[in-house]
Amino acid sequence: MLDKPSGLTISIEKASFKKIVSFGFTALIIVFIVVAFLTSYEMKYRFASSTIHNWLTSFTSESLMYVMGMENRYLVAMLPEESRPPTFSSVAFEFATSIKPGDIRSLLGRELPGFALYDAEIYVAGEGTDYTSLPIESSPPMEVLLEERKASLEKIENPDKEIEPPQRTTGDKNVVFVYHSHSSESFLPHLDGVENPNHAHHHEVNITMVGKKFTEELERRGIGAVGDETNMVNKLKEKGLSFGSSYKVSREIVQSAMTEDSNLTYLFDLHRDSQRRDKTTVTINGKSYARVFFIIGKAHKNHEANLKFTNEFHAMLDKKYPGLSRGIIKKDRSQGNGIYNQDLSNRSVLVEMGGVDNTMEENYRTAEALADVFSEYYWEAEKVSN
Repeated sequence: MLDKPSGLTISIEKASFKKIVSFGFTALIIVFIVVAFLTSYEMKYRFASSTIHNWLTSFTSESLMYVMGMENRYLVAMLPEESRPPTFSSVAFEFATSIKPGDIRSLLGRELPGFALYDAEIYVAGEGTDYTSLPIESSPPMEVLLEERKASLEKIENPDKEIEPPQRTTGDKNVVFVYHSHSSESFLPHLDGVENPNHAHHHEVNITMVGKKFTEELERRGIGAVGDETNMVNKLKEKGLSFGSSYKVSREIVQSAMTEDSNLTYLFDLHRDSQRRDKTTVTINGKSYARVFFIIGKAHKNHEANLKFTNEFHAMLDKKYPGLSRGIIKKDRSQGNGIYNQDLSNRSVLVEMGGVDNTMEENYRTAEALADVFSEYYWEAEKVSN
């Protein structure tokens, strides 16, 4: 009597085997194409973990349960009887348009002015900060930017504060670069006859004056700094670009500066918020200051490092000048530029300095405060790195 063969015998028909091989080969080709697609783009356009996170959180729990149920049917059995699996067309439509079927907010959020503000992520909330007081980025048409306006600086009274000569300096090394992607942003108290916040722009009396003050105060404290005062409106006009291309033009300026001087490590892009005075002003020791808001773009690989730097700087600022900082928010591409040139350095931040109703005097006080705290931060950071 012959012994029965032990083990499991699997019989595969020739046609079925060909189908399996063909399917596996096709799947492999698709994987290679997807990998090539994800890795061929410039780093700032590649998929980041935050992108995948946004995709996953856009699905309902039922949809994710159906996906996992492809492997474990018991998971699907736990769902309500009336639930239905998502269709391929609805998933593809959502990925392609970022519009969620059944959620009207995803359609209106990009069309209604100010509606998309509520998608920004508050990382640190300063005093009085919530989703109703987030920075508002003005986007005026080019004809508004090019309009000539009268401005007055007669009321500025801000003599340089007496400070002790710095014990340490960076010598001939410049480590800070201050620039302005929206250089024409100005302040209503200094614009004669202008009341509309969207028209608070001027070719000379604008945020670049605050940047110049910040640069000078850093230098007085031994921190080598370079300030850029490029007229961005003229640059955009020369290139035939709209206001929305400001970050593209300022990126060229920053890259050029960093190429000429590799020591430039800290990048500050100073802006003016469009929020009103009650949200952008604070009184410290009997004097009014223009409050600041820090913005981190998270659509690039350096954003965690930038966030760490900004969070440490904010904490020191809040300790020495309570209430001066309105906090830190993070933005991706759905809420704005998403990068803000911050991929060029891991110590880069966009700073909203005051609002349309703040005076230059208040902004100058804030520029001094920022330089005061940054000089302390810088030497602490140098001590740790050494």
